[in-house]
Amino acid sequence: SVSDDEPTTEELKQRQLRLEREERELAADADTEAESGSHQRRAEKARYLREMLETRADAERRAELEDR
Repeated sequence: SVSDDEPTTEELKQRQLRLEREERELAADADTEAESGSHQRRAEKARYLREMLETRADAERRAELEDR
């Protein structure tokens, strides 16, 4: 059970999507290759976490259906 203070899986996915987009924009606007690379890595990490959250959401949906 998720407490009211904790974000839902969907909210977490949306945060990671926003972070990924922001980091990709920062990478495109970076002044140096090193700075761009750092932003690209952060964007990739956000994408990975978003994909893991999608997997979690799928598992939550399956568990909910099984509980019915």
